[in-house]
Amino acid sequence: MDISKKQYDEMVKKASPNSPILLDCVKAFLIGGAICCFGQLLFYIFNKSGMSMDESRTLVSVALVVITAILTGIGVFDKIAKHAGAGTIVPITGFANSVVSPALEFKSEGFIMGTGANIFKIAGPVILYGTTAASVYGLIYFIVEKVMGK
Repeated sequence: MDISKKQYDEMVKKASPNSPILLDCVKAFLIGGAICCFGQLLFYIFNKSGMSMDESRTLVSVALVVITAILTGIGVFDKIAKHAGAGTIVPITGFANSVVSPALEFKSEGFIMGTGANIFKIAGPVILYGTTAASVYGLIYFIVEKVMGK
């Protein structure tokens, strides 16, 4: 079956219509902002309950990760992410989802070869390159501030 480039382009356009970019951006902004506002509300609650600033910050991160893991496990977070797009990636919730999703997907293959071998399939590169970027940034900061700053 030989088809021309023009025919192929027409088939692609028909199969994958353009996304409403402005609407997608607005939804990502609003839902991502709502997640961040929820995190701020948690921080306020933790802080007002007598915890220190550092304890409150830590608990907000932990709470958002746990809530996201639970919502991913019961299939709710994917429905939110379908509408929010990048709005769920920016906060820490995107990271939690990227760890829990492969764990659920591969659980039928067993704990070791399924969940254990695949749990960081998506989050692994984020951890690797995030750690590498932080290390390079720290080294540059050290050189500029401590060595050259004297």
